[in-house]
Amino acid sequence: MKQRPIVAAYYFPNWHCDPRIEALHGKGWTEWRVVQYATPRFPGHQQPKVPLWGYQDESDPDVMAQKISAAKAYGVDAFIWDWYYFSDGPYRQRALEEGFLKAPNCDDVKFAIMWANHDPIYAHPGSYWKPAEVNWSGAVDPETFQACTSYCIQKFLCKPNYLRLPDGSLYFMLYRLGALVEEVGGLETAAALIREFRANVERAGLGRLHLATTVDSLSGLWKALESPEQDFSAINHTLKTLGIDSTTRYGWGYRKGFPSMDYSAWARRNRRIPEILNRRLNCPFHPNVLTGWDSSPRTVQSDMFENRPYPFGCVAVNNTPERFQEELLFAKKLLEAELAKGVIVHISCWNEWTEGAYLEPDTSYGYGYLQAVRNVFGTAEEKYKE
Repeated sequence: MKQRPIVAAYYFPNWHCDPRIEALHGKGWTEWRVVQYATPRFPGHQQPKVPLWGYQDESDPDVMAQKISAAKAYGVDAFIWDWYYFSDGPYRQRALEEGFLKAPNCDDVKFAIMWANHDPIYAHPGSYWKPAEVNWSGAVDPETFQACTSYCIQKFLCKPNYLRLPDGSLYFMLYRLGALVEEVGGLETAAALIREFRANVERAGLGRLHLATTVDSLSGLWKALESPEQDFSAINHTLKTLGIDSTTRYGWGYRKGFPSMDYSAWARRNRRIPEILNRRLNCPFHPNVLTGWDSSPRTVQSDMFENRPYPFGCVAVNNTPERFQEELLFAKKLLEAELAKGVIVHISCWNEWTEGAYLEPDTSYGYGYLQAVRNVFGTAEEKYKE
């Protein structure tokens, strides 16, 4: 039996006031308004989702303390923060810096950074006419890369509860690796920047950096997955050149049908992907599990709901805690397989309420999703279940 994996949930920080967001939507706006105004878009559609804890301000340390207590009690070991940093500095950072890190029980849960290096889009909500208009550029140049990684070293990686893997290395994620390579000027430039980042971490006395990425943005991934040869040589060359230590995913693909697809059918269609990646990638793959998918709250509710680009599109239905638990069991088996080298199971997400992917308790299932995590993985203090 392998060691209990690290159970890490992605954390989406848009439930507090941010000046950039207020400039788009008005003073005092948070994404809770999108949650509150969601409506059923087709027969049987379960909206709105109602948080059992209410519409909280995550930048409040006492609010974050409740989240930390629940995470620890139900076996979530770490929050992987969606972290935003642009050429003019950080964005949506108050939840982490003022809420989580100042919570009285902060040290009870680990945290890590996933730099979400993408264009922020106007999808809160997105209209039928312009469903995902870009608010401003999220492109990364070398200077921005250096400034962001320096900020993270000084503010986060030095914290005692920053996530370290069993070998002691610090876990740091890049969301869109392919885009980063292109934006900074190519593979060699990106590799040099990453080497500099690693050196700066070591120079700060923090030890080794473990650099992870999501595979979905890598050029040629889907062609390699669908081809009979399943040739991952080009992708492996990129990963090796950049010194990437491990990979994972944030979401799942293969949502077929409109307006909805059964959650279990969707999950089964995606099961082959981690199995292939375990065999074909030259670095460890950490499986990810979603509680569901429903980005319909991010559409203008008075617009017609049709099969259009994000945030429109297929909704996963029948995503009960029991079905979610089945996929957690599948991820557990993947990590225990002979070929597996991963040590983390990623859960999408702790709180993506407007994408229908959240562990936090709601008025429909209570603590059901969190209980499913504990049923499969126990907690760090409990014996790992065979």
